[in-house]
Amino acid sequence: MSQSNDKAAGVDNTFRRKFDREEFLQRAREREEKEKDDGRSKSKSKGPPVQRQPLKHRDYEVDLESRLGKTQVVTPIAPLSQQAGYFCSVCECVVKDSANYLDHINGKKHQRALGMSMRSERATLDQVRQRFEVLKKRKTPGSFSEQDLDERILKQQQEEEEIKRQRRERKKEKKKEKAVVEEPEIDTEVAAMMGFGGFGSSKK
Repeated sequence: MSQSNDKAAGVDNTFRRKFDREEFLQRAREREEKEKDDGRSKSKSKGPPVQRQPLKHRDYEVDLESRLGKTQVVTPIAPLSQQAGYFCSVCECVVKDSANYLDHINGKKHQRALGMSMRSERATLDQVRQRFEVLKKRKTPGSFSEQDLDERILKQQQEEEEIKRQRRERKKEKKKEKAVVEEPEIDTEVAAMMGFGGFGSSKK
């Protein structure tokens, strides 16, 4: 018994890691407190969700041609509104061409800056009816009838007939010009020497 105890006491256990229970409990408490503080700061910064307005159509005309064909001196230190391209005053950025500018003002970032979401408001039945009434009033009464349709068809047919007639006349003129060019010119002296005076009738 004494020999086995001596062997066990002589085993080297220094390579094993020794855990300090109190130290790790302290670390766990600090980590939990830090997570709580981060959660509070995130909840404060996040705030309540923002309710954005539904998407609306523009009540102004997009200006794409006012600076077309004009020469402008651009410097690196010039403000954004005076640099080359299309300036967006809402997002304070410059877009180089008109296609990208339209994509920008119709995009999500620009609409959010205006306080709108990308969802359009669902129209009710009354709104649809009112829209139809507005469109009916905009259309002048008696602006179109079956008689107008018949007159348009007749006028179109007459124009087509006139175009065909002009084509036929041009073809006839071309044929005549071609026949005149291809007909050989006969010298009267050469014809008399060869024994024939012409292609007319020999009857007297």
